[in-house]
Parts: sequence; C-alpha cells; structure tokens
Amino acid sequence: MIEAGMDVARIGLAHGTIDEGLERFHRIRSVAADLGRRVGILVDLPGPKVRAASFGDSGVDVPTGHTVELRTGTDESSAAVIEVDYEGLLTDVQVGDRLTVGDGGAILEVSDKSPDKLLASVVHGGRLRGRPGIHVPSDRLQMATPTDEDFIALDAFVDAGVDMIAVSFVRSAHDIRRVGTEPHPRGPLLIAKVETRAAVDNLPGIIEAAGAIMVARGDLGNECSLEDLPHLQKQIIRDCIAGGRPVITATQMLESMITSPAPTRAEASDVANAVFDGSSAVMLSGETAIGADPVNVVRTMSRIARRADEEMDYEAWAERLAELRMTDEDSGSASVTDAMTMATWRATQELGIESVLCISGSGFTVRSIARFRPEAQILGFSVNEATVQQLTLSWGTTPMLIAARDSNEDMVKEAVRHAKAEGHVRSGESVAVLAGSDSRSRSTNVLRIERVP
Repeated sequence: MIEAGMDVARIGLAHGTIDEGLERFHRIRSVAADLGRRVGILVDLPGPKVRAASFGDSGVDVPTGHTVELRTGTDESSAAVIEVDYEGLLTDVQVGDRLTVGDGGAILEVSDKSPDKLLASVVHGGRLRGRPGIHVPSDRLQMATPTDEDFIALDAFVDAGVDMIAVSFVRSAHDIRRVGTEPHPRGPLLIAKVETRAAVDNLPGIIEAAGAIMVARGDLGNECSLEDLPHLQKQIIRDCIAGGRPVITATQMLESMITSPAPTRAEASDVANAVFDGSSAVMLSGETAIGADPVNVVRTMSRIARRADEEMDYEAWAERLAELRMTDEDSGSASVTDAMTMATWRATQELGIESVLCISGSGFTVRSIARFRPEAQILGFSVNEATVQQLTLSWGTTPMLIAARDSNEDMVKEAVRHAKAEGHVRSGESVAVLAGSDSRSRSTNVLRIERVP
C-alpha cells in the first residue's frame, strides 16, 4: 500500500484492542523504514460509540415495516428485540427520533416509549450482523468526548510516538481542548472529525482549536439531510483551507471496491470532486481495512487524485483564497506568514519557479503555502522529526528532515544542498526559499529566490 501511494496510515480503534493497534503501528513504522519512505500514522479514537448486542456472524434480517423493541443490554439481538449497550438509551432517546443501525443497514423510528423499552418501526430494513453501531442524534447523547477509553488509548499511542490523533464525535472546540496533549509538533497533530450537526454549527472554533479536520461523511450524513451533505462538505473544506488547516474527506470514497476490482463511475467522480473542492487528503476505510485487494484500491485512489490535480484550476483557486481574507487584519505572526506565503505563490507563477523550499519548525509555514495549491512542488524542511512526520498529511508536500545549522544563511544552504542531493532540484534551477529571518522568528518573514549551485 505504501508503494501504491499511501502517505498516511489510519489505525481505527473502534474494533480490536489497543495491543492490536500498537502492533499495527510498529509494523507500519518498520515497513516504512525498510522502504525509506515517510508515512504518517493517524490513530482514530472510537469516541462515544453506541452499539447493539450481537446479531451473530450470520446475521438477522430486520424487514421494513416490522416493529422492534429496543432494550438496554449486551447479551444478544434478534429481529424482535435489539439490545443496546448504552445506559442512557431510555432517557436520551425520544419518540420521533430516527436511529440508524450500522452504515445505513437499517433505519428505525421510535414510535413509543415505556420505562423499560422503546418501540420502533423499521423504516428501512436490512440484514444486520455482528455488533453494529447505532447512530443516536448528537443533540440527544449525554456522553462526553473523549471517553475514558479514549484517554487510555491516547496515553498508549502518545507514548509510542504517534503522529496524529483523530478525535471522534467532536461537538465543540472544548472537546478538542479536553484531549490535553502537548500542542503539535511536541504532541500529536489533533484532527477533529466533523460528523455532527453541532460540529458544523461550531466549525470556526473547532478549526481554531484543531490541527486538522476530517469530513466524516458517514455519521454527518445521518445528522443532516442528504441533499445538504455535498454543500456542507464544500463549506467545511473551504473554511479549513482558508484557516490554514489540512482537511481530509472520508467515508465511502470507493466503497464498491471492498469486493469489486474497479470503482463505479460515480465513485471516481466523487474522489475527483473532493480534490477539486480543495481536500488536502482523501481517505479509504473499509476498502483497505477489510477489502479484497487493498493495494489495488490505494493505487486506484492515487491515480484518480493525481489526474484531478492535473486538471484543477489552481490559479483561480489561489485568487479565490486570497479574497477570503484568511487572517484577521492585525500585525500578528499569522498575518505575516499569510502575506509571505501569498507572495511566494505569486513569485512561483510569475517566475515559473518549479520548487518551493519551506524551512519550518512547527510546519505552519508549509501548511500555509500548501493551501494556495502552487503548481511548484513543495519541499517541507524541518529539524524536528515530529513536524516532518506530521507534514505527510499536507497537500503536495514532500517532508524532509534537515540538520540544524547555526544561522539562517547556513540553513538555507543546507536545504538547497539536501534538495539537490535527493534529486528534487537541479543545478542552475531557480527555487523559492521561505523561512524565518533567524531562529528567534515567530513568523515566516523571508522569501528568497536562490539559484541551485
């Protein structure tokens, strides 16, 4: 999968144990090292999950029009009685609420309520297997994010040196702040999963608090009307890129390839449109977790995304981005970096520069130039190993570790030398170098055009 184009590996903890997740973590690190490739690792915390008791491996048919009972329990579920592993079921869920079981495997509407059970009509039936999740409207759930189980997993993976953490079921910036890790790059890059209506309503604060955003279209589609979902996706991506945050588009991108060797035409268009919307990354889930041919899926996704990149009108994109007034009109470091990265984009366009070398401690400068989607390649240099690993998520970026030097002048020379040694730039080529004036700079305030010796 790495050879086929995977830049970041996501380890989902909703299924399996922490030890199994750690084993996968170390295996990915080992294979990436053997291949000499930078591969980021993202751990996806389960969050407050509501699950049904088991329907068994063979599954149970729950037909449309059927009436089922919902009770609190963990023993087993049947076509007549679904036990739900959630103590707040009978207090949080109200008559008229719609509950989605599995990924749309069945949709139930609560029709009656008593002290020990709920009655629900099956609006859309299906075959349910194992312990499917049950989506309860987010404004009903009283469960906190992150959960106690999330914190246990978080400690284990932070100790292991994970690059990124995805926080599930985020409803406000407070949920991100509750994670309590060191700010990146000292700690992992925190990715807020936007999968609730509350998260959409509180998006500006969440973007400010998080290091990146994931548009988790599965649960978000359960919370919002189907016709609104594509427009919400575009809005979320636009706001994230304007705010200098990487954004991932996820869920059912190439779903048919779990079993099929090729995607549907609609799926191929969906991936391409996610690129045109401005996504920093597109994510696979079941296609690679349980799919028949995960390598083929990654290769197919990579091919579609690269072709979409070739067709995107990046000049118009950058012009629109500039009009959004991405930062407040103040003299802060963000505004300085914003102005410098915009100037860099214009310089690459007007001078025909093919490479931008960004030297950054935290990765902020690299992410700032990446949102302009320059036609030039972006080489993201840092002396910080954690920053380099976290930059694997940034659009169009080749992350590179650089040795520390005493002066800015020496750092620039080292970056140019390293880029040339790795074959990214050629002798005689002009490159743009973006950095701080010295090691004390809190912003990117120097743009230089250098000729490669």
